[in-house]
Amino acid sequence: MLKGLLFDLDGVLTNSAKFHLTAWNNLAKELGIHLTDAQLDSLRGISRMDSLNLILKYGGQEDKYSEAEKEKFAAEKNAKFVEQVETMTPKDILPGIPELLADAKKQNLKMVIASASKNAPKILTRLGIMDEFDGIVDPATLHHGKPDPEIYEKAQEIAGLKANEVISFEDAKAGVESIKAAGQFAVGIGDKELLKEADYIVPSTADLKLSEIEKVFEEK
Repeated sequence: MLKGLLFDLDGVLTNSAKFHLTAWNNLAKELGIHLTDAQLDSLRGISRMDSLNLILKYGGQEDKYSEAEKEKFAAEKNAKFVEQVETMTPKDILPGIPELLADAKKQNLKMVIASASKNAPKILTRLGIMDEFDGIVDPATLHHGKPDPEIYEKAQEIAGLKANEVISFEDAKAGVESIKAAGQFAVGIGDKELLKEADYIVPSTADLKLSEIEKVFEEK
């Protein structure tokens, strides 16, 4: 029986993912690394340091910088991202999400954020939906990034539920893999081929209908 919903943040509840990708792309250029669209897209849903290490790998610069230098790069990127976050308003909530959250509230479903972003509380506050959620996974407590299941297992733990009692929402391949590794029902938002491991896929958040997702969830 469905008792809770677990959400990634960037690209699922709001379009802050574009701010992340722009900030990472600008940093990569400063380091003399030119990312392809596919390489940039692969940064979705993974942690800050994992993203930076991947960029350096793409540029053949894995061993060029010390950990202290990497921390400095990550901090610079985050400062630029936060500048963009400060411009966000409730208008930046993606289509279909307000209705989905309202339907979940009517059913008294637990709702938890499973995002690798350390800025999740700030973003949710800017969007005006912080109070809708029962908890947020603290990325500082995580030892492994997506596609490892840890973040979704922690979100499930915060909700106080079992794997077969939750539905989790993601827009990234690594995120869907994380959900499935945690033994949960995955809703993928975006490209059908990229997110093919998900149990239910929609092209955009505007297509999310809780009643329809629940039907498939109950059949599984």
